[in-house]
Amino acid sequence: MEFIFLCSRVNALILLLTLCSPYKFIQSPMDFGPLNLLQTTHEASLDFGRIVFNTPSAVLKPRSKTDIALLLSSLSASSLSRVTVSARGAGHSIHGQAQALDGIVVEMESLPVEMEIHKRKGEDGISFVDVSGGALWIEVLKESLKFGLAPRSWTDYLYLTVGGTLSNAGISGQTFKFGPQISNVLQLEIVTGQGELVTCSRTENSELFYSVLGGLGQFGIITKARILLQDAPEKVKWIRAFYDDFDTFTKDQELLVSMPDLVDYVEGFIVLNEQSLHSSSVGFPGNVGFTPDFGTREKPKVYYCIEFGVHDYQLEHMNIDEVVRDISRQMSYMQSQLYSVDVSYFDFLERVRMEELSLRRQGLWDVHHPWLNMFVPKSGIVEFKDLLTESISPDDFMGLILIYPLLRDKWDGNMSAVLPEVGSTDQVMYVVGVLQSANPDTCNHRCLHDLLQHQCSFAQTAHDQIGAKQYLGHQPSPLHWRSHFGRRWDQFARRKSQFDPNYILGPGQGIFTNPHSASSALR
Repeated sequence: MEFIFLCSRVNALILLLTLCSPYKFIQSPMDFGPLNLLQTTHEASLDFGRIVFNTPSAVLKPRSKTDIALLLSSLSASSLSRVTVSARGAGHSIHGQAQALDGIVVEMESLPVEMEIHKRKGEDGISFVDVSGGALWIEVLKESLKFGLAPRSWTDYLYLTVGGTLSNAGISGQTFKFGPQISNVLQLEIVTGQGELVTCSRTENSELFYSVLGGLGQFGIITKARILLQDAPEKVKWIRAFYDDFDTFTKDQELLVSMPDLVDYVEGFIVLNEQSLHSSSVGFPGNVGFTPDFGTREKPKVYYCIEFGVHDYQLEHMNIDEVVRDISRQMSYMQSQLYSVDVSYFDFLERVRMEELSLRRQGLWDVHHPWLNMFVPKSGIVEFKDLLTESISPDDFMGLILIYPLLRDKWDGNMSAVLPEVGSTDQVMYVVGVLQSANPDTCNHRCLHDLLQHQCSFAQTAHDQIGAKQYLGHQPSPLHWRSHFGRRWDQFARRKSQFDPNYILGPGQGIFTNPHSASSALR
């Protein structure tokens, strides 16, 4: 065993010298013993955004967490290391956040999927799942449902890795009730930037625990997570209501999130055109008779849709239809424009998959996705909406604009995720997701460049005027990242120095610079 470990160390150091050499070359495949380092792949420089394509020098397909620890400890041990490392999950980043130019990409989906369900015993017990960081949320759903359980908080799209969403936050329509996915984690297993394998929680190695959750991959690689589970409902009553007034739309959304004992899911979207109405309805199996007048190009008319869900546990003493009627009576949607349908819990959580399959059939899935997601203070949501609708043309926009409220007290301020800095009395904030697509057949390089420039300018204006913060975002420079973190920058930078002092991890985010290749963003 000692001989294998020593050989692995030597091979890793040979890799280090190769990567740091100005005359570096890569053999195919690379033979570094147990580390299983391979020549770079097309997928390692590709993500869902299809905007940034940074090619690494090598790819690690780990067979165990030990492979990851060995790689990082070997690189960290060299004071001359210029090699950076990114963990790549399902590749759903937008701006190359999981890429590593001339570095090493760790393909987390290569890790064997390990999952163990623990069902609570007694009234005071809790249920949870221990799951490997490279597992997909759809795999977690399928396995937990076998026990009549499911995670409390989700993302809209389930074909993402556990470690990937926990490195950001993980939000969906359940976030108002249970907080983001990072608020539903009991314990983590992390490989730090120094290659140390550490188990952490709120009570054990808590600084690392809070750092990694929402930490954008800067402090460690998540190899295992313990996620809270709840009893899974049999069905979901899925409701959509349409509006022609923004203030009424947001007022009703805030009404719904104030009723967590009755409502289990709240989202919403802007209906800009026929395309946005149709694409948002692909997964909704009900017959929607909404036929709006979108006005003219000179004077467009915009509508809004609230989408909410109520879990149906098929209990004799609970009539879901009566619950929905009681809720809807308090709402002020357009007359006769409320639609509902009963679906299985699994199909409800899989709803975005239906849209994906539809887009794939049309050849519109593997296109550019210049998406922009922002957290917006409640006090600025009307101004944000006005800025947004003035900056886009409904006739030309392809995609969906999500907008729905979250509650700040469901987020843990010790974690690394950044929210708008507003008064402590303003508990409501909004997430707005401008999920735009740009088909290369109709939007060339110049067109895409212009879209990105416009998006960057808009995001900066929303930040400066309203205090909005990007989520899953990209900043043009380390200085912009400082501004993004605001008063939390010093804490974030200190944690980086503590857990990844050689600035090896997460180069694709552009937050820090490896000090051996350029000046650190800290100095």
